[in-house]
Amino acid sequence: MPLAQTWSVALVGLEGHLVEVEADIAQGLPKTTLIGLPDASLSEARDRVRAAVVNSGERFPDRKVTIGLSPATLPKTGSHYDVAIALALLSAAGVIDAKSLRQTAIIGELGLDGRIREVRGALAMTLAAARSSFERIVVPELNSGEARLVPGIEVYGVRSLRQVLALLRGTEIPDEAPPRAEPRLLSESLTRVPEVDLDDVIGQREGRRAIEAAAAGGHHLFLHGPPGSGKTMLAERLAGLMPDLSTDDSLEVSAVHSLAGLLTNDAELVVRPPFIAPHHTASLSSLVGGGSGMPRPGAISCAHRGILFIDEAPEMHPLTLDTLRQPLESGYIEVHRSAAVAKFPARFMLVLAANPCPCGMSGAGNAICNCTPQVLARYRQRISGPIKDRLDIQRQILPAARGAADREAPESTAAVAERVKAARDRQAYRYRETGWILNSEVPGPVLRREFPLDAASHKLLEDLYTAGRLTARGFDRVVRVAWTLADLQGLDQPTVALTHEAFQLRTGEPLTDLSDTRPLKGLLA
Repeated sequence: MPLAQTWSVALVGLEGHLVEVEADIAQGLPKTTLIGLPDASLSEARDRVRAAVVNSGERFPDRKVTIGLSPATLPKTGSHYDVAIALALLSAAGVIDAKSLRQTAIIGELGLDGRIREVRGALAMTLAAARSSFERIVVPELNSGEARLVPGIEVYGVRSLRQVLALLRGTEIPDEAPPRAEPRLLSESLTRVPEVDLDDVIGQREGRRAIEAAAAGGHHLFLHGPPGSGKTMLAERLAGLMPDLSTDDSLEVSAVHSLAGLLTNDAELVVRPPFIAPHHTASLSSLVGGGSGMPRPGAISCAHRGILFIDEAPEMHPLTLDTLRQPLESGYIEVHRSAAVAKFPARFMLVLAANPCPCGMSGAGNAICNCTPQVLARYRQRISGPIKDRLDIQRQILPAARGAADREAPESTAAVAERVKAARDRQAYRYRETGWILNSEVPGPVLRREFPLDAASHKLLEDLYTAGRLTARGFDRVVRVAWTLADLQGLDQPTVALTHEAFQLRTGEPLTDLSDTRPLKGLLA
């Protein structure tokens, strides 16, 4: 039959679309035409497929060949259509039976010698094929590990076009040399936190309280203080306090990492919350995603359901930092390019660390700061007010006093993580009928209407708002943190003391002893 079809998958952001690959062989001068909005790398598939077919021992048709990719209005980028195009062409030429290609999705890039190379986004493409009720998918062997993470679909990992043809014909599969994994750039490697424990941090009671509350409720965090005080130590240990991802979140995060090229060849689901720490010189597109043609996910999407840690935050370009404002509220990012509009998930916990001034000594006890008031003001303004207003917890981290290790034994990560998990379980139960999981996700109006504070706590926050010490957004964020503190203590509702502590955590004021109610008397008067 001179006409045949196969199926592949196009990705727009993280959303997969099934693409029908048609091949027509007609009378005429030898020519291969590729239609259906292909980009430059896909247009070159004509030459790759011809060389791969010939070098695999098959005959390329010496007639007029037309390859169509449908739907024609959908932009198609990348080289992962090569194998589907080759099989559609050989099926149209009668080399293989078209029935063997039914209910089969095909992805993979062809080398000129017929080898099949790994591609990005195999996990997301396999998810799209499974949701479209395909029974099988053919993928490069190096991508087979991540593809097999998707339940309900049979995965065939192949090394070459010869192996695919033998598989479809039911003949003996030829032995091929194992494929060599392509080297990954350093910027494409997932930032991994070393095996660290919270008991390494001496003292820092307020810092420990801040990261425990942030982990329990998913709250954004700002740590500032002089160099060497322990800001980065606390931030790196925050990931260990968070529980494992749920199955749905794990699949979603793994799909993003697959598209970004972060999954290893022996892929497993990402079960731990990711910890992404871009350098403060990172560009805007590397942070939010982008690239020419079809956009790719950036650091904020790779940190989805995990932590985005930006050290030396004032050194980052203010415009780059301000691009986080919208995804901090919505939980996703839309990247607009001429080829398409891609939507990526971006529900991450933002953790900023900063020195108080260029020399780092401002407000550090007896240390001498050489910065002028003008320099101090300019440095602090590099983190804009709208970004700070979206940070639920702000803490000054000062160097621990010498001898602190002898006065108290620091808690381990395991002990604090147990409290965090219990607090998250309480939140999941409380919001079980709402669709939200964490306190930080619940909209302010819903929180005030469905889960109101007691009268004393509400009056405390109203007075602080009237005095101009809280913004409207800050009011809701203090309520969320108060609920998190109550969950950590196993209470059914925040007390006025916990509400005051939540306000202190947000504004950076020194924390008071919860048993001491004297600081509340003036506020409640």
